[in-house]
Amino acid sequence: MNIHAISAIYRFEMARTRRTLMQSIVSPVISTSLYFVVFGAAIGSRIQHVEGVSYGAFIVPGLIMLSLLTQSISNASFGIYFPKFTGTIYELLSAPVSYLEIVLSYVGAAATKSMVLGLIILATAALFVPLRIEHPLWMILFLVLTAVTFSLFGFIIGIWADGFEKLQLIPLLIVTPLTFLGGSFYSIRMLPPLWQTVTLFNPVVYLISGFRWSFYGLADVSVGVSLGMTLAFLAASLAVVAWIFRTGYRLRT
Repeated sequence: MNIHAISAIYRFEMARTRRTLMQSIVSPVISTSLYFVVFGAAIGSRIQHVEGVSYGAFIVPGLIMLSLLTQSISNASFGIYFPKFTGTIYELLSAPVSYLEIVLSYVGAAATKSMVLGLIILATAALFVPLRIEHPLWMILFLVLTAVTFSLFGFIIGIWADGFEKLQLIPLLIVTPLTFLGGSFYSIRMLPPLWQTVTLFNPVVYLISGFRWSFYGLADVSVGVSLGMTLAFLAASLAVVAWIFRTGYRLRT
């Protein structure tokens, strides 16, 4: 294992975050704070509590997960796409660095940035609403697994994309809508029976449900099922990344 190579790429990616602090950290935190203000005032005045939890506190896990998913994908996809765009990817591929080390460094940096952002948003949320975390270890587990999984997914998008517009295509058209429809701002038990069944086909439901359970002990689906779905998505992403490096898909052309 080439620790020096992993450290060099990791530190380079983290340094890029410091250079773009407003875009990487400040902007998502402000956007999430606006969600608290708008949804807390507009909807919270009409929905006082959801299953015994104040509405403002209820939406915190969903908002954290929304930012975590989008930022993990964005950080990882741009991190690997930029070397492709500038042509430095060929120097990286020809260097004495294994594919595993490349993935560890880029995905590790993207996951670290999104987890830091998630914790900042959690601290910011505590300024708006009273929070409690009943299962802190489970909260950290879901935070780490989700960040790593969607950083891998973003890594795949970054390799697949052949233009800057494609970097935002899947996050904007697929991931963000799935997150909004995945119970970020409501419990799926509030939906009619038919739509409850339809919603269960949304994979984001399981991520948000498990994460919310770690806060309040409330879950739309079993926490075991949520963990299993997260691990399944992680395994699928790892399999796709392994296939990409084995075949050289969009890396050697």
